[in-house]
Amino acid sequence: MTRLPPHPERAGKGTVVDSIVQTLADDIVSGRLTPGTKLDAQAVAERFGVSRTPVRETFGHLAAMGLVTHRPNWGVIVATLSSGALNDLYEAMAELEAALARLAALRMKSRQRDALLQLHQDSVHLVRDGSADDYARYNNEFHDLIFEGAQSSQLQQLAEATRIRLAPFRRAQFRMSNRVSRSWEEHDAIVRAIHAGDADGVARLMRLHVQTVSAMSAEFVAEHQPLPRHQGETTA
Repeated sequence: MTRLPPHPERAGKGTVVDSIVQTLADDIVSGRLTPGTKLDAQAVAERFGVSRTPVRETFGHLAAMGLVTHRPNWGVIVATLSSGALNDLYEAMAELEAALARLAALRMKSRQRDALLQLHQDSVHLVRDGSADDYARYNNEFHDLIFEGAQSSQLQQLAEATRIRLAPFRRAQFRMSNRVSRSWEEHDAIVRAIHAGDADGVARLMRLHVQTVSAMSAEFVAEHQPLPRHQGETTA
């Protein structure tokens, strides 16, 4: 039997389910849990020191993200990651975020622009000293402020739903060499464009930013995804 990787330390906020979802999603994207592996609910519950109830909820979230599938009379299986499906999600995300950034440049209040600039400036130390997870948390806050500044609840909801499905892939990019520093520089250009009120310019910059994220995520997955397991191998 294949044993689950040890549970890494998590400093982030959120519910128990959030923590388990993030850990297992990262394990799948990084190849520590390979396609075809059966996820045993009892083994997962023991690993995280929880009952099977949050584990079942976790499996539902992972299925919604396309990371696992449920096979009747068999159980929950780690899915094979489709590069085509991942590309489609990122294509949608690029257009959603470009639209939100454009609206943010037009609609952000002064205090929101100042908050975005302050957050961005305060994050510079993460480029030198922060972990990939630290930067990923800042990255979410950065994009959240732009979403809110756009003042478009429907676009924001669509973007947030898509981002949830892409979350483990977006985190994974920050483990690639020099990606954190490049991401910060891309953010810097986006902040400047928003402060200048350059709606078309920031839409272009945000679209390119997400397209770069897509390319880096695909590269990470290609480097870390091993061959699928034979059906029947389970976690324990």
